[in-house]
Amino acid sequence: MSTQSAQATINELIAGSFGGAAQVLVGQPLDTIKTRAQIAPKGMFKGPMDILAQTLRKEGFFALYKGMLSPLAGIAGVNSLLFAAYGASKRIISPYPNLSLKEIAAAGAMAGAANAILASPVEMFKVRMQGQYGAATDKRLRVVVGDMWREWGFRKGIMRGYWVTVVREIPAYAGFYTAFEFSKRSFAKKYGKDVPVWALLASGSTGGIAYWLSCYPLDVVKSRIQLRAEPPKGSPIQYIVRELRDIVAEAGSTAGLFRGLSPSLLRSIPAAASTFAAFELIREYLLETTGV
Repeated sequence: MSTQSAQATINELIAGSFGGAAQVLVGQPLDTIKTRAQIAPKGMFKGPMDILAQTLRKEGFFALYKGMLSPLAGIAGVNSLLFAAYGASKRIISPYPNLSLKEIAAAGAMAGAANAILASPVEMFKVRMQGQYGAATDKRLRVVVGDMWREWGFRKGIMRGYWVTVVREIPAYAGFYTAFEFSKRSFAKKYGKDVPVWALLASGSTGGIAYWLSCYPLDVVKSRIQLRAEPPKGSPIQYIVRELRDIVAEAGSTAGLFRGLSPSLLRSIPAAASTFAAFELIREYLLETTGV
């Protein structure tokens, strides 16, 4: 790797960590509602607003940030890896900076596959924390981590749900980056190269919406698999298909497979907007500072 490419990767790692922190701080409450909509026992909640009301009434406001320590500690690393992998993927696909949208989609898919390495354990622990409802038996994050390692080890414990995360992340980030770039380029035609911050926010929101529309219902499958008391059995294709069938049998195709989509889409607007805005602004600052 050339010195210039190495510096570009370092800049992307730094900017990505800022984007990840912004994403968690802005989006965690709606992420908690989304996850609980996906994993709660049947009949426990009437819908997203009931999840919000019951959570606030029974557990208090800060319960909406339950499981935040895992993503806040990990999403900075996850987004660093994601944006660095995306930058590296673009350089692999083409030596020229202006990639087509098809090339952007391919780079996003490659970055998503790489991102799953860190995203899988971070999201698994977040889901298991969010799946606790304020009982006296609720566990702290360090206890959950210790239990998973002691009972199941690395592959079946810490990395539970890895393959379904890979399958989810590939189309999700292809859609994420393609929508962001399309929107940003559309604004650039009107405002020039230096698009205003509000346009970055709007483009990020577009990317976030595309992310969720591209990965549902695989996100529901991932959450359920990661919450289970025991690891899935069979090949990834077998247990993904089996989980999809179970979801349809329990709640029907629409209500089951797209459970939690509404809060996911609502969350994506501020969360993805803040992620991209933070990344782009820090990356621009680093470009001016380092020249790369």
